[in-house]
Amino acid sequence: MNAWSAMGKFLILFGILLILIGGLLLLSGKIPWLGRLPGDVVIEKKNVTVYFPVTTSIIVSIVLTLLFYLFSRR
Repeated sequence: MNAWSAMGKFLILFGILLILIGGLLLLSGKIPWLGRLPGDVVIEKKNVTVYFPVTTSIIVSIVLTLLFYLFSRR
């Protein structure tokens, strides 16, 4: 396999990954509980709202870790 072939495969996989991430971002508004889990911190003051999605970040991290682990085994 030459360098151009490897680069082409990488770009195709990167493009597929971007499409999947874009699809997930479009669907994320359709999942009502995402971002409103227990453990997600919201601080609301008069003119400022600060949001720390701690639990959501942990769940997304676990799911992505499992997916990357499953795909790396091939």
